[in-house]
Amino acid sequence: MSPDAGPRDSDAPPSSDSSAGVSSADEIDEQSQSARGTPSRPGDDALSDPAGTDPTESAADASAGTESTVGEATAVSGIVSRTREKYHFGRRHTLVGVVAFTVAALVLRTVALGGRIFHWDEGRVGYWILRYHETGVHEYRPIVHGPFLPIVNDWLFALLPVSDFTARLPVAVIGALLPLSVWLFRERLRNTELVALAALFALNPLLVYYSRFMRNDVLVAALSFVALGFVVRGFDTGRLRYAFPAAFSLGLAFTMKENAILYVLCFLGAGALLADHRLIAARARGESARAVFGQWRAATASRLLAHGPTPRASLGRVVGTAVGAAAVFLGVVLFFYAPRPDLWQAFATPSMLPGVVDAGTVGAAEKFVDTWAGGSHQDHPYLPYLHDLAETLVYGAPAVIAFGLLGVAVDRYGIRGDGPREIVTFATYWAVASLFGYPIATDIQAPWAGVHVVLPLAIPAAAGVGFVVASARDALDSRDAVSVGLAALVVLAAFSGVVAANAAYFNSASEEDKQVLQWAQPANDLKPTMEVVGDVAAANEGTDVLFVGTRPPGGDGQVFYVRNESSLRTAPPGGPAWHDRLPLPWYLEQYGANVTSSAPDAELGEVLADAPPVVIAKDYDRDEVAAELSGYTAFEHDFRLWNDRVVVFVDTERLREVAPEYAKRGEPVE
Repeated sequence: MSPDAGPRDSDAPPSSDSSAGVSSADEIDEQSQSARGTPSRPGDDALSDPAGTDPTESAADASAGTESTVGEATAVSGIVSRTREKYHFGRRHTLVGVVAFTVAALVLRTVALGGRIFHWDEGRVGYWILRYHETGVHEYRPIVHGPFLPIVNDWLFALLPVSDFTARLPVAVIGALLPLSVWLFRERLRNTELVALAALFALNPLLVYYSRFMRNDVLVAALSFVALGFVVRGFDTGRLRYAFPAAFSLGLAFTMKENAILYVLCFLGAGALLADHRLIAARARGESARAVFGQWRAATASRLLAHGPTPRASLGRVVGTAVGAAAVFLGVVLFFYAPRPDLWQAFATPSMLPGVVDAGTVGAAEKFVDTWAGGSHQDHPYLPYLHDLAETLVYGAPAVIAFGLLGVAVDRYGIRGDGPREIVTFATYWAVASLFGYPIATDIQAPWAGVHVVLPLAIPAAAGVGFVVASARDALDSRDAVSVGLAALVVLAAFSGVVAANAAYFNSASEEDKQVLQWAQPANDLKPTMEVVGDVAAANEGTDVLFVGTRPPGGDGQVFYVRNESSLRTAPPGGPAWHDRLPLPWYLEQYGANVTSSAPDAELGEVLADAPPVVIAKDYDRDEVAAELSGYTAFEHDFRLWNDRVVVFVDTERLREVAPEYAKRGEPVE
């Protein structure tokens, strides 16, 4: 990437020339040496003594010249020292700012993390994690995405109590650490921009909400970004060792969700466009394409041969690093994708190892292709999905959009600095590709897809914030009160909007926030009812919960009914309608409830003649079910954001035994 064109002040980064990797301190040293008159060629410092010159005068002149040179060198040295101190002072404060926003992100993501009831998708994944935790049996199923959460949460459940909080904790922590990763780009962004980027990652409502959600999107976004950061850091410093954390991070991203491959494609595509930019710029300068490619080959060869005392040793280190990084990537992927308990059994029975390796690599890739690349999940109209994603971004990331557009304009047209900087251009192409690509890649209209657009767009947005801050600083220096006020108003409005949005979406389960929330989100008041169900089940013997199977009005499908409840012990579940119960199976499994269901065509009188203490039905069956029950209390709740309600009937006597106060909230069934 090209050098940063910004001014060399305390807010400017070190040189971002990827072929040099020279720090600002090094540049300052070179400038100071030049100022002191350090010769650039041998012999330039030799003084000739013209004939007839008075030796005394020559000695006096030399003495005066020496004093002048010493004084000049001292002055320059002082300037260099002060500049260095100012630069490092700014960098230290930048790091403090980045860390502060990381801490703020952690607080935002962990406070009351278990307050919102599980979403349908959380309940699905959570249930199978619980089953894996109990049975030790797990294999990759592309429909529930990567194995990272099942594996990690299985370990976590061995250390902490199983709860909504614990299940969401890995996503919250990784989402909170995303702001810290901006430090990897410190050669590419100005100090203000680094802090701004950390703030955007920490406070953006979409990133906050879906970091408090047990789903893989924030995970894969964060680890892909970290992998890119380590690659960029490696280019900026010329150090091969960054290849290993980059490979590890990218390997983890691939274990989180299959769209990690889309991140790699976006990186490659944006990189190709930057190469095209360089080629066009070179042609504009009158250079031939052949000459440009020759320069690139020479620069590549120079980099490859700069890692050892000899070309052979250098190439050996490069190849060794590449092989090692590939091994790290494949090792991470294999460890997570390998089926359990086969992986552990292979250590005792080595003959199983080839099969385990195949299942964790080639087999997993084939499953992915069959489900996502070769399936019908993308057979949907494009424009409604694009509209839905755009609407989510408008409601969930207005500040990122506004500052992002400003940052693109400011950087691209050189309004600040010479521009455009390649890091901003790269992120812009990445964001545009994600905006128009995810409506094709996703299988449902889901607001969490906006995470993959917000992440890259935050980089030009940080440039936009940096421009506003720099403009305010310049206006303050020139005592331009109007400009200072306008800049302050812009920042205050953006901050207020972010705070208001986070306050609105924080643990929200309301239809009013449907632009950011996904439809399959139950109401929060269902959660305490399920806790009461757990208490009732714990005090009961035999069947605890009955789901009343039914058919939706005007439809011939089945709801709540599972022909064989024992099929739910291992994935995939037996049909036909287990998924309609979600997220309730997550809670019932935690409570150890004994669950059954009735067929949609069964006679309710027979089914409910000896009903268990808890009966769960759809709202449109409430009257019929209530007519067959006596001595129960009904609790009706929104089961989705709209057009879906569920009724939980609890035996009143049992209810009064475990939660007498809560019994007053329901409606008695006589």
